[in-house]
Amino acid sequence: MLRCLMIALAVLSSFVAPLHAQTRAVPDSRMQVTLSYSPIVKKAQPSVVNVYASRVERRSSNPLFDDPVFRRFFGEQRRGGQTAQSLGSGVIVDTGGLVITNHHVIEGMTNVKVALADRREFDADIVLQDPRTDLAVLRIRNGGNFPAMELADSDGLEVGDIVLALGNPFGVGQTVTQGIVSALARTQVGITDYGFFIQTDAAINPGNSGGALVDMQGRLVGVNSAIFSQSGGSVGIGFAIPVNMVKLVVAAAKGGVRQVRRPWLGATLQGVSREIAESLGMDRPAGALVSDIQNNSPAAQAGLQRGDVITQVDGKEVDDPEGVGYRMGVRALGGSVTMTLLRRGKATTIDVKLAAAPETPPREEVKLSGRNPFDGASAVNISPATLEELSVEGAKEGVIIAEVPQGSTAANVGLQKGDVILAVNDRKIERTADLRAATNVGRQVYWKLTIFRNGQIITSVLGG
Repeated sequence: MLRCLMIALAVLSSFVAPLHAQTRAVPDSRMQVTLSYSPIVKKAQPSVVNVYASRVERRSSNPLFDDPVFRRFFGEQRRGGQTAQSLGSGVIVDTGGLVITNHHVIEGMTNVKVALADRREFDADIVLQDPRTDLAVLRIRNGGNFPAMELADSDGLEVGDIVLALGNPFGVGQTVTQGIVSALARTQVGITDYGFFIQTDAAINPGNSGGALVDMQGRLVGVNSAIFSQSGGSVGIGFAIPVNMVKLVVAAAKGGVRQVRRPWLGATLQGVSREIAESLGMDRPAGALVSDIQNNSPAAQAGLQRGDVITQVDGKEVDDPEGVGYRMGVRALGGSVTMTLLRRGKATTIDVKLAAAPETPPREEVKLSGRNPFDGASAVNISPATLEELSVEGAKEGVIIAEVPQGSTAANVGLQKGDVILAVNDRKIERTADLRAATNVGRQVYWKLTIFRNGQIITSVLGG
């Protein structure tokens, strides 16, 4: 019996030993020795650029920019109190020299340069700025044949996919980091109006903003935008804007427009809580609940009703209002989208036209100046278009502050882009002409401002 057992073990070892030897064999080729991302990097890196932006400071800037922690995170520094500089990254997306980057990299800047991976430097013009997505498009001056990166389909990404991040962190030069897609459709991040981010653990640091997130084919899947960090350094939670949103902005720039116009739904949406889901007989909280609908809007014309829950847009599930906004925001004007709804416990579908918000009344923009708190600011009339453009909700009357330049009197007294001016010195403001008249009264002992901001009415008294 013992002899039989020994023979069986000897036979078994004769099979195991070669297998073990095979798995531990000495590699006989370079491919077996190394697994490298080098071919991917060689394909993608020539299309990634460093972006250097600057402006001359004619007035003192917001004191927040004197905070070294703030400057470190946003990559902005002040030199000699006269020049502000910003450092970031970008991606060439067209052989003619179009470069996509983050809006916050070039915001407020007047001089922009880009440096290619081969160290060539070029002046660039700002072609289009889209603060709502934190994207901007530059054009390299004097043209040329530049290496453009191929754009992928970000809807094809899956959690766990390997990605590379390319950019210029901390200004040290072109750098590549590797990670995976940690999550998709991240909302509630608070970075842009279209919060629908790719989350990755590929190291992203200050200066990476505007750089490329690429897949294993060397194609652009996202534009690195921000990090979640309490120290200013990478902790493995980075966010990138999906390339499908980038495509719309690039197409607008190629079309010669300076402002991206997106489809307008004309409905107020809110998240579905656990309690709301239970009351509607839903298995789980998901989708976007319709709480209000504007007259004559695409939503009203399509038959959308209060109490409907939007669960899909063009067959793609949405978990919250931001998901609905993104799915509509990546579509060009014209045609329609199909929405799947839960209405009184039953699923139904409607087709919603992809139309722009109307600008009625006309915006009648005014730039204010003089000895008043609004000096330097611009204001526009309220319309569906300006409310959509400036991301203002709940405003029914007044005029909207459309721009507040850094260092202006308006910025120094605390006025913000998107503020709705209801009254000045108790004088009701209905149109921009009213605001101009109310501020064109010479020096005042005090200024009383009534403002609608973030759903609240604020009254402030300022010294003259």
